Amino acid sequence: MAVNVYSTNVTTENLSRHDMLAWVNDCLHSQFAKIEELCTGAAYCQFMDMLFPGSVPLKRVKFRTNLEHEYIQNFKILQAAFKKMSVDKIVPIDKLVKGRFQDNFEFLQWFKKFFDANYSGQEYDAFGLRNGEQMGNGGNTAPRNNAMPGAYSAKRTNTSKTDLSAPVPAKPVGRAVPKAQQNRVAPTVRQTQAMRGGDAGKIEELTAKMMEMNVTVEGLEKERDFYFGKLRAIEVLCQEQEGENTVLTKILDILYATEDGFAPPEELDGLVQNDDEEEAY
Repeated sequence: MAVNVYSTNVTTENLSRHDMLAWVNDCLHSQFAKIEELCTGAAYCQFMDMLFPGSVPLKRVKFRTNLEHEYIQNFKILQAAFKKMSVDKIVPIDKLVKGRFQDNFEFLQWFKKFFDANYSGQEYDAFGLRNGEQMGNGGNTAPRNNAMPGAYSAKRTNTSKTDLSAPVPAKPVGRAVPKAQQNRVAPTVRQTQAMRGGDAGKIEELTAKMMEMNVTVEGLEKERDFYFGKLRAIEVLCQEQEGENTVLTKILDILYATEDGFAPPEELDGLVQNDDEEEAY
């Protein structure tokens, strides 16, 4: 689980905007030239994968995009990762995707503090893990400062490769296995490992989709409650003046109008209660 950070003012390093961008570009091998470019949300998604490997489905992140609805999708993936790792931070998606400097700089300041509290020092190959996709539009002019205090090594090693500098343990001498038996056993082991790896990847992808859907549902419920509250206020206002104004009466008629096959929740609840009472008798 993540270490939560609640301070939202400047970071302990008190970095300038140039230094903050240099830190992002050094860690992620990106080319961001302006703070506003972080409004895509892609950088934060990869930072979360660096801090908590597997917490973000990188294949679903749009690293190279200029479409606002894809920015929103990236930030929803980030919010789902926050929820998965118990991060007590609500991402201000509506503000960040507009690309304003102040909103994005404040969020970056908070995230830098969050990163420092959770980074364990592991190496991470940011460019390779996003399949060589470019992030940022700055090119060679993007701020970089590899000697900056607090810069991080950014290469996650591939565990399948052997470290040439590490001593290789001697293999124990044992009874030779017949070649025919080797041919039978080896494919079975490889197939089993491949199946397990595929299942784990599928489970991770489905879990991420489910978390994203939960975040979407929560947002829709909040939106529903918001508009219901407004409609309820209009209803009360109309009821107080009902009969005095024909326009208000027509508004109430619209509010109370139903369609075929539709019944208000209160009526449905009443029907259920009546059915229960009849069964009791």
